Amino acid sequence: MINIIVVEDDPMIAEIYQKKFSESGFSVQMASFGEQVLKMAKEGKTDVILLDIMMPKMDGFETTAKLRSKEYNQNIKIIMFTNLSKAENMDKALKAGADGYVVKAEYGPTELVEEVKRLASQKKGQRKSEAKIDNKEISEDSNGGKGKILMVEDEKIFTEMFGEKLKQDGFEVVFAENGAWGLKEALDGDYDLFIIDMFIPAMTGLEIVSKLKLEEKTKNKPIIILSASVEDEDVKKVKALGISEFILKTQIIPSELSKKASTLIKK
Repeated sequence: MINIIVVEDDPMIAEIYQKKFSESGFSVQMASFGEQVLKMAKEGKTDVILLDIMMPKMDGFETTAKLRSKEYNQNIKIIMFTNLSKAENMDKALKAGADGYVVKAEYGPTELVEEVKRLASQKKGQRKSEAKIDNKEISEDSNGGKGKILMVEDEKIFTEMFGEKLKQDGFEVVFAENGAWGLKEALDGDYDLFIIDMFIPAMTGLEIVSKLKLEEKTKNKPIIILSASVEDEDVKKVKALGISEFILKTQIIPSELSKKASTLIKK
């Protein structure tokens, strides 16, 4: 059994990660800040730490540096888990002593568990070499210009997961946190694709799509509707308006959404 400490300060996301790792056979401890991680690592058996960079008081870099001191077991695998994907952050993490660097937006919970298993099984130093290669590829490929997307979504976990991946893949992404704001932005701006949550404050996805389809400027633009649940009548109504895709949030990962966006914008 792999003993893992997962650092996540959002209670809802933390619960998801704890459940997923436990179901996959991990012994899981949850933490929300650096000092707590250091205490857990010193007092108990720890094989892997999934460590966020952005934490209060002590960030992931400083926490990693302390974990690599003589006070701690040097066989612990430290995997940075963050939305900070720039080259200097990855290099800084590896130099501090991290064994891997995982970008949150690129993995759903199930995919994250598999990636952690893969990294945990690697020999020391192997992942560092891979990360440098991946880092180079990101720098060379992220040249922008793939299209402009408006994402109307009020849940931060999804704007981070999906939005960050879209940006990494070269899209310009603008966010709106409620339906009224999203509709105004859609009509005022010049977008290639709309990604809209079905149930959002101030105006539902169905209402937004209905209005977009009445406007000459937006009626032929591709629209992806995202939803956390399926209500047959609502799905039928929104599909009848001529949307491009209806997708359950729990059944798609960020990389797949990015591919769909690329396909729809090219049409």
